[in-house]
Amino acid sequence: MNLHRLLSQRAGENRPLRVALIGAGKFGSMFLSQARRTPGLHLTAVIDLVPQRARVSLARVGWSAEQYQANSLAEAARSSATFVTDDAPAVIASDAVDIVIDATGSPAAGIRHVLACCTHGKHIVMVNVEADALAGPLLARRAAASGIVYSLAYGDQPALICEMVDWARAAGFEVVAAGKGTKYLPAYHESTPDTVWGHYGFTPEMVVQGDFNAQMFNSFLDGTKSALEMAAVANATGLTPAPDGLAFPPCGVDDLPRVLKPRLEGGGLHHRGQVEVVSSLERDGRPVFRDLRWGVYVTFAADADYVRRCFREYGLVTDDTGNYAAMYKPYHLIGLELGISVASVGLRGEATGCATGFRGDAVAIAKRDLKAGEMLDGEGGYTVYGRLMPARDSIACGGLPIGLANGVRLAHAINKGAILTWTDVVAADSEIMSVRREMETEFAAEWGLRRIGAPTAT
Repeated sequence: MNLHRLLSQRAGENRPLRVALIGAGKFGSMFLSQARRTPGLHLTAVIDLVPQRARVSLARVGWSAEQYQANSLAEAARSSATFVTDDAPAVIASDAVDIVIDATGSPAAGIRHVLACCTHGKHIVMVNVEADALAGPLLARRAAASGIVYSLAYGDQPALICEMVDWARAAGFEVVAAGKGTKYLPAYHESTPDTVWGHYGFTPEMVVQGDFNAQMFNSFLDGTKSALEMAAVANATGLTPAPDGLAFPPCGVDDLPRVLKPRLEGGGLHHRGQVEVVSSLERDGRPVFRDLRWGVYVTFAADADYVRRCFREYGLVTDDTGNYAAMYKPYHLIGLELGISVASVGLRGEATGCATGFRGDAVAIAKRDLKAGEMLDGEGGYTVYGRLMPARDSIACGGLPIGLANGVRLAHAINKGAILTWTDVVAADSEIMSVRREMETEFAAEWGLRRIGAPTAT
């Protein structure tokens, strides 16, 4: 890799990559901690709905007050200081920024920021997997047409998975499966913000003392975040979901080649070329030996006697046929690694993962029996969780994306475990809904499908 050399060259020429960060939460703060240590990178602006929160984050991760006291974007551009503001549109439109990072976690905000970047010619790094899973295939097309780079965020698991898939394919291997690890049991699909801490083993005292968001943590536990991330991976790599979505098989790193191969050959996959998430827990709750809870993996096939012999000679762990092997990364560093995306986008014009089609979708599933008139509360909440589906199946049945299952009312009662559809909800028109519906219409036409229904208007 030459990114550090290229960054250092830009620093020596006094031509740093000029970056704006939107969202100074946990992921954003982790990036802030590294941005001040990275040559050739100038964080021109930090944008947050509450600017004082951004200043607190900057101070907490080691920035001195003088480093973020610029009074305007123009002043920040002339100096090495950073401007803190709540005005994202003005920053995106400014000549003082080359690359925008969206770390908001809000699908509506993420889509709005991507469209603004398209208008103003700014590259965009999307930490916001919620927005990418909802409309990434269309946003990526818009970005390409506008001459900008749209990129998934390195450090987040989807981009790391994309890198491993690219490595395997560039080395001539067929990718059999790719994905990540997580803590999973089937009962977690019913988890709510009231039950989440017990599943994590957190005591009330730990929760009170920590900076914990129950709904966010619950989205990781109830399967929603896995569905969103694997939809993003499918759309970026060409790998596809199984018809029934994620199976979350219990699997440690030594068993990846045995479990993550097709069922017809003794494994657990529906097909070659699949996305899948492995669980760090056996179904009875026992820990999996050498689990991959924090990491990512790829399994690949030799498909040749000579390659199988090389696998043996160089000590690769394989399945019992010797044909399937795996590579994995046991950890990911979240925002601490985000600078890789910034450098790749700014110096090479290359994304660290980007949707190339619409293959996976995350749809809303009822966590319990829901009554007519109930308000859905979205990702990690009390009413629904997200399930991965093949995108064609989602469009064919009119599935309601989990990213739009928040703040909308049910038109009628829904049984526990049912897939929610557009016709099940009452919702007002919005930009985010229009963008999603445009994407569905565009891909449905390409596939020769008829899109099902629309939400009842309020």
